[in-house]
Amino acid sequence: MNWQDVKKNAKEKLKPYCRVCPICNGIACAGEVPGMGGVGTGSSFKANIEALNKIKLNLSTIHNVKEPDTALEIFGQSLSLPVMAAPITGTTYNMGGAITEEVYTEEVIAGSVMAGTIGWTGDGADPLMYGSGINAIKKNNGKGIPVIKPRAQDEIIKRIRQAEDAGAIAVGVDIDGAGLITMALKGQPVSPKSPEEIEELVKATKLPFILKGIMTLREAEIAYNIGVAAIVVSNHGGRILDHTAGVAEVLPEIAEKFKGKITIIADGGVRSGVDVLKLLALGADAVLIGRPVVVAVFGGGREGLKLYFDNIKNELKQAMLLTGVASVKDVPKAILRV
Repeated sequence: MNWQDVKKNAKEKLKPYCRVCPICNGIACAGEVPGMGGVGTGSSFKANIEALNKIKLNLSTIHNVKEPDTALEIFGQSLSLPVMAAPITGTTYNMGGAITEEVYTEEVIAGSVMAGTIGWTGDGADPLMYGSGINAIKKNNGKGIPVIKPRAQDEIIKRIRQAEDAGAIAVGVDIDGAGLITMALKGQPVSPKSPEEIEELVKATKLPFILKGIMTLREAEIAYNIGVAAIVVSNHGGRILDHTAGVAEVLPEIAEKFKGKITIIADGGVRSGVDVLKLLALGADAVLIGRPVVVAVFGGGREGLKLYFDNIKNELKQAMLLTGVASVKDVPKAILRV
């Protein structure tokens, strides 16, 4: 199995929901929601890609780095690379249904484990979506992180208990899912949360609590002050609000104030190991990858996902070697051309 074969298989299974473009940049699929595109003009999806593309690296080959170290620990887990699979649901209405929700989620979790990393699972209007993730995490000895939509408090806490029972290593809420119309149409409304409501959720579990969908310094500060273990700087893949900034644009100001105080994960537009290194240099501790994970799983199952993560790790190692970075745990901003 090679990556080109995986992409070819995925293109057949995902048509017409995803074209598996040579460059996954949100242009061809703009406005295709449901589907794999960005909402409205697709500006927010494209902003993630463009923000990363604007950042340039300083090539450096006079240094002592011979064997770059891509390993790190997060939520008490040792990972072989600072990259995890983002939570994505909706195989029927976003991806065409060639793979069921249960199979997709199980392949994401199992493939992530095979690659030495962690898969995140999602939530949606169909109870099968969250339940599939919980079942996959159980089957893989808790090696996964379920993320819950910003439902009513009691509904979130009920799902937190399921995560605990599954032995999950952490649990989260994607607060950026607050405007999803499909949830409301199916009688499961979601909404923004007050600081007090989020604090109640943090205190409702002993698991590390993650808040996904932070795009301003102000909301990062709120999350830090109420005891959130980690934040994910993310605009939901550009799928909920048109014309937001790209993740790489807002990450530096958040990292400048909170790096080392709270775990910072970045999610938006990562397509290569070089992109991973850029986000680490901007202050992220780790990153999530979404759409390419869908392509990997649809095109090659868990083996396809392992292949993809292995490729990312090799690209990351090469980029570290050519910028003089010894470890992903300490990526200096000086490697960026500013």
